[in-house]
Amino acid sequence: MALIADSFSSPVRPVLRGRFGAVSAAHPLAVAAGQEMLNEGGTAADAAIAAQAVLCVVMPEACGLGGDMLALVSRPGKGPIAINGTGAAPLGLTQVSDDGPNSITVPGLVDAWCTLSEHHGRLSLVRTLQPALRLAGSGIRVSRNLAGALATHRARLERGGASSWDLYGARAGAIIQQDPLAATLERIGVEGRGAFYGGDAARRIVQAVQALGGTLAEADLAAHETVIATPIETVWGELRLATQPPMAQGVLLNMAVQAMSRMSDIPAALHDHAAVELTNAAFAFRADVGSGAALLKHELAIDLTRASNSGGPRAYLHTAGVAAADSEGMVISSLVSVFDDFGSCVFVPELGFTLNDRAGGFTEGANAAAPGKRPVHTLAPALVTTPQGVLALATPGADGQVQTLLQVLVGIQLAGLDLARAIARPRWRSEDGALLIEKSHQGADQLAALGHRVTPREDGDVRFGAVVSAGWIDDEPIAAADWRRETAAGVV
Repeated sequence: MALIADSFSSPVRPVLRGRFGAVSAAHPLAVAAGQEMLNEGGTAADAAIAAQAVLCVVMPEACGLGGDMLALVSRPGKGPIAINGTGAAPLGLTQVSDDGPNSITVPGLVDAWCTLSEHHGRLSLVRTLQPALRLAGSGIRVSRNLAGALATHRARLERGGASSWDLYGARAGAIIQQDPLAATLERIGVEGRGAFYGGDAARRIVQAVQALGGTLAEADLAAHETVIATPIETVWGELRLATQPPMAQGVLLNMAVQAMSRMSDIPAALHDHAAVELTNAAFAFRADVGSGAALLKHELAIDLTRASNSGGPRAYLHTAGVAAADSEGMVISSLVSVFDDFGSCVFVPELGFTLNDRAGGFTEGANAAAPGKRPVHTLAPALVTTPQGVLALATPGADGQVQTLLQVLVGIQLAGLDLARAIARPRWRSEDGALLIEKSHQGADQLAALGHRVTPREDGDVRFGAVVSAGWIDDEPIAAADWRRETAAGVV
């Protein structure tokens, strides 16, 4: 079956074909910002930055200037590159928590924007941040999801000093301006990384953290650098998968895909079972993802006749995705995040955002906490090279990211589905020994018979992710968006 199906009267959200570019993102306003850049002759990088910045304004529970960004960039005629916009733990680290001031690592998003813009953009950073600045200054309409998150985490936000935040206590439907955030975005656009990692901004960030007992210092911010590296690649038939190298856990997807590629003639009725078991087997190596491609030497052994119920992925989510492509064939797959809802909930009032809680990602063994060290990250954007061209895939969902992308790839490679149907079809999520599954999934009984602890959930439950996709396919930019959450796509 063709990778891109005819979109006319499609019963699922179709793949859109563009002329000058394409964007898919976690919110419609982010898509509009990306389209604005593409209409002005911007690259996929310009579109991605604009979309990500808007997400930081309209979805602060998921991402923000106090968080991180990971991106994969495919350039025509060149190999893909990985941009690691994550930060390290403070050099003065003495303790780690999963919340509050001792859960914060150096925010990497802003420097990653500067790096992406400098190396792959055409428009100025002032221009790419304009849609986000405009929204922050004029006000956003608070979504039901954001209002719910604000209510759920009210006590955490109060402990983190956010009671003065314009959004604090906001109700769904309210129009809320974020003037401090708008001013911060404006300074970043004009001054670049120095407007965040040095000077008054750095002092304000450090004051907010240290006032609550954290150890983040101005020297930690000043020393931060974005890492540009080579992705980890795995071949599956005619597909070539590229994921982020350490410290992202994308290599776990490579491990599962490699194992799947070596299993011949898996009956269609066992596709999901095999993918669940390979997911659980791969996650046994999560603490060791710092080994990167070396993990691919490990064979993932599974039993096709019964479930292992071995645990595997954990039960948490968050994050927001952006995928973009331009008329010259550049394709970008990216994720932005503050980790848990509102990250650490430590608020920087003068700058208008909360800081991440990525230090909560430290665990044990090779992923144990240490000063100046990056924890394993759940963010796992992917690029897939196909016979028709390059495709970006990304989804929120923490440990669910690897699982969701694996299901999309299985749908394309084994089930012969086109991209739109591979994204739309019902999903499962392995979580703490249970197998959550959308109610409309036709394989639930088969999975239960194999011994999986099947737990039905409503279709579209947030735990099943929300795929964004864009690409350069058949010599034109394309975009597709999941029907789940508020995901949207657009082309120009």
